[in-house]
Amino acid sequence: MTKVLAAITTSVDGYIAGPDDGPGKGLGEGGERLHYWVFGGPWTYDSEPKGEATGEDAAWLEEAISRVGAVVGGRWTYEAAGHWGDENPWGLPFFIVTHRPEEEPEGGGFTFVAGVEEAVARAVEAAGGKDVNVMGGADVIRQALEAGVVDELTIIIAPVVLGGGKRLFESFSSSLDLEHLGVRQSQYATFVDYRVKRA
Repeated sequence: MTKVLAAITTSVDGYIAGPDDGPGKGLGEGGERLHYWVFGGPWTYDSEPKGEATGEDAAWLEEAISRVGAVVGGRWTYEAAGHWGDENPWGLPFFIVTHRPEEEPEGGGFTFVAGVEEAVARAVEAAGGKDVNVMGGADVIRQALEAGVVDELTIIIAPVVLGGGKRLFESFSSSLDLEHLGVRQSQYATFVDYRVKRA
């Protein structure tokens, strides 16, 4: 059965991006440190990351990616990533939540959708029985959690304090009841997996 999974990296003080995030600086000032786990160590915006995840980080990524059949992301993430060079980085059906679905680009493998619930529903249909990954940014994950469409949530905590930026649960208007599923630890991150309980 298809599950809807959401995962996002946060600093110890709860920021998913440092200040002034945007194109060319997708994780904000100092935010590269959030994704050291993704690239096997330090990297900067000044040069393309060349490394890859290792050890527990690689094991978590491999397991997560093997389960996924479709992806949901937000328009801000799409823009901040420079449209991934107009090429779908997942090679899977990729639904972008936006207020302007009419701006969907031709080609590139992205489908623009007006709301998170519709995006998740379409992703579930397109996933072919595999899971759906809601990758963020924070606003899209919040919307999906508030809509009650997320089955499992992974908070990946990077060992860094950013001191400012965007928070995952900023302006969150709901209460969540979570069941702890497990923890993985690496040099660059702590992965905390939860099941989202339904009322």
